[in-house]
Amino acid sequence: MLRAQPDGTIDDKGGSPLSDEEVVARVRAGDTALFEVLMRRYNQRLYRVARSVLGNDSEAEDVMQETYVRAYAHLDQFAGRSAFSTWLTKIAVYEALARARRSSRLDSVGTVSETDDQGAVAVASEDRDPERQMFDHEVKSLLEAAIDGLPRDYRSVFAFREIEGMDTAETAECLGVSEEVVKTRLHRARALIRRDLYRRAGASSPAAFQFHLSRCDRVVHAVLQAITRIRPPLMARPRD
Repeated sequence: MLRAQPDGTIDDKGGSPLSDEEVVARVRAGDTALFEVLMRRYNQRLYRVARSVLGNDSEAEDVMQETYVRAYAHLDQFAGRSAFSTWLTKIAVYEALARARRSSRLDSVGTVSETDDQGAVAVASEDRDPERQMFDHEVKSLLEAAIDGLPRDYRSVFAFREIEGMDTAETAECLGVSEEVVKTRLHRARALIRRDLYRRAGASSPAAFQFHLSRCDRVVHAVLQAITRIRPPLMARPRD
């Protein structure tokens, strides 16, 4: 019996993973339990897609459920003209936008909350020292806040391209805009994020990577110790 794994693969005793199209064909043929495979494969993507539009965790989860139900109900309409992932993502975008319009919250801002360590900034691994983990967490929080502060159109493009790793063409198809629009919005989103990060950090770029006094003292001390072991240079003889 085939079983879906948490990463969206199938436990079939060493067989090669089924493609999305193969899973869809099996579901259509009556093996409805395999629809779980598709959900596990695309839970993370759909969460990020819905979250980038709505700016709310719980609403994003609601949209994910609506998307899967709608996709399952209309699975016979998937014609394979684009990738299944793109078809599914377009449904999620439509559902998220419809919910945003109903709630009159097109420009709402919430808090980005990733569900695992594959987000904008990787979560520190357990074997890193506590100070480094705290630093990583602070950086992640700053970046998430900056992303969440973007206008919705920019936030969606940034999430699709930079967080989810979708290419320009697929992003454009999912959002129903041109590739040039995607490139322009991504460029502006990056600029806004940089500006916001500087503001949140309370510093301008010249303040970054400063060589503080403690480091200066440490280097001076080390150099002074090192040169004591070196033969002093001979003084130049005075000319006649």
